[in-house]
Amino acid sequence: MAKVARWLVLSSVLMLLALPARAHEVQPTIGDLSVSEGVVTLGLRLNAEAFVAGIDLDGLEDTNEADNASDYDALRALPAEQMADRLRAAWPGIAADITLRAGQQPIPLALQSVDVGDPGNVDLPRPSQVVLTGELPAGAQSVTLQWGQGNGALILRQQGVDEPFTGYLSGGETSPDIPLAGQGPPKAGIAVFAEYIPVGFDHILPKGLDHILFVLGLFFLSTHLKPLIWQVSAFTLAHTVTLALGALGWVNVPASIVEPLIAASIVYVAVENIFAHGLNPWRPAVIFVFGLLHGLGFASVLGEFGLPEGQFIPALIGFNVGVEFGQLTVIAIAFLIVALAQRVDRGEADLRPAQIGYGIAMLAFVALSFALDGPGFVDYMGAGAPVFLWPLAALCLACVLAVTFVDQLESYRRFVAIPASVAIAGVGAFWFVERVFL
Repeated sequence: MAKVARWLVLSSVLMLLALPARAHEVQPTIGDLSVSEGVVTLGLRLNAEAFVAGIDLDGLEDTNEADNASDYDALRALPAEQMADRLRAAWPGIAADITLRAGQQPIPLALQSVDVGDPGNVDLPRPSQVVLTGELPAGAQSVTLQWGQGNGALILRQQGVDEPFTGYLSGGETSPDIPLAGQGPPKAGIAVFAEYIPVGFDHILPKGLDHILFVLGLFFLSTHLKPLIWQVSAFTLAHTVTLALGALGWVNVPASIVEPLIAASIVYVAVENIFAHGLNPWRPAVIFVFGLLHGLGFASVLGEFGLPEGQFIPALIGFNVGVEFGQLTVIAIAFLIVALAQRVDRGEADLRPAQIGYGIAMLAFVALSFALDGPGFVDYMGAGAPVFLWPLAALCLACVLAVTFVDQLESYRRFVAIPASVAIAGVGAFWFVERVFL
């Protein structure tokens, strides 16, 4: 029986380790739209190699997962001017899926310039910029932009007006009407605040897998509420500071430094969970330092989405509140799953109902992962359903073991907290190696 138990624990760890890794991370295209003297200009900051290679970016997180990843890697290694030539040659085909309209009338867009960065570290996305221009039809008051299927995400930002449009388009989507003079009277601060809450939430759930694992690392330290409050408070305070400083442009640390350190922070908190039996005096201070790093990651996302100049503070606060809601949602989901196992471990609940409940939940998560998986789920969530639901099934399996062997000392810690922390540390270690060496 003990061998079976160990095998089941190992299975749960391996299921958690099935979470995707993020090398050659796919980032959204940034589009800046402006109008001057009857000419509309669309600047696109994009992953040129992915577009030239013909990679379908919809729902893709890592170019290594694409069928033609080798083409991407070959293009990524090209000198800047050669890559620029390849982009110019491929542009007519790329542009066929990008349509700007005034009403029902298409606006032909001409390629004015191409700027490709030096190869640098080929394991990181290379910055490339294209500028397109077109003549506005007489009397045009607004435009729409249709973003091509397979182009991945686009963050579209209007420039040069008092109340600009900012929107997020997935591949195949069309923007709402964008008034060329701006969107009318400035929005009230409370409206901007509310508008940016889902932006922050979305960065945690479903897109912030590294932040999710870090928060879970905090959660699995202890079954008591007080240590969790101390850790989450330190983390929140710290990332709020660097989020504000980064959004203001006062602090700017390259992603090549921040991303590996975020992965290292995940490893640290998870490994400490394995050996520590509670909150030690220095852990909140360490969490605070790690929170500063995560705040820089949040700031980079917010910088890409853009902040309205006249409502900077409400937007910043709204984004941060959204991040907090996302973190609390992660903690709430984890707590709802493990709460019964903790009660059984403390002798406050019966064994048999817990076994049955966790068994049903585990099977339900697995079944849902197959029922919900598909292109629509991937487009909306950024990854397949198994990525989100199999770890929950694995956690239910660990809880089954914890309640089954409740007669053993610290069964919850032995069968749930430690295996989960091992899995989290393993993913974090892989990301660290990947972001530094691969």
